[in-house]
Amino acid sequence: MDAKELIARRVAREIRPGSLVNLGIGLPSMVANFVPADLGVFFQAENGVIGLGARPPEGMEDAHLTDAGGGFVTAVPGAASIDSAMSFGLIRGGHLDMTVLGGLQVDEAGHLANWKVPGKMVPGMGGAMDLVTGAARVVVAMQHAAKGQSKIVPRCTLPLTALRRVDLVVTDLAVIEPTGSGLILRERAPGVSVEEIRAATEAALILPDTIPEMLLA
Repeated sequence: MDAKELIARRVAREIRPGSLVNLGIGLPSMVANFVPADLGVFFQAENGVIGLGARPPEGMEDAHLTDAGGGFVTAVPGAASIDSAMSFGLIRGGHLDMTVLGGLQVDEAGHLANWKVPGKMVPGMGGAMDLVTGAARVVVAMQHAAKGQSKIVPRCTLPLTALRRVDLVVTDLAVIEPTGSGLILRERAPGVSVEEIRAATEAALILPDTIPEMLLA
């Protein structure tokens, strides 16, 4: 399996039955593919859909059914279409059990930067700032490094998404828990050693006595 699928499968194990979960665009949207339908989970998108399903088969796309990034999705039985004001009311009102977001950087304080790259055109921050602030639990799903540079850093050099500490970071190498004491290495990807993770990580990591391999959905 490729790195993105590995991350999505591991994040899927964090989702609890009956929860309301927001999935960010890109890699986080893949998580829906690995959550069993009988868990009763409803996925929400900022553009006003509750009950997102997996991406439809090619040729079965509905132009009126997309996620917040414009990607085609399906709807599960019981899905609802709501307006943007109600959608953000759910987010800002603290009604989301969890959000899964992509990331550009996460630092030793657990801060996330994921909405702007200096010098590049971006459409805006979207709902990321609201989601990091309002969701009960924030999980970051991202690759551990990009272009040979670690994305787990001592301090974010890109603009922060919010001042809140995220709850968990899942990469293609590791599961890391940001805490008030620093970043704790909780799990290793299959076949990856602690030494390999440390070598690929610019930030300092706290190493428990036991660091098991991650289990995948």
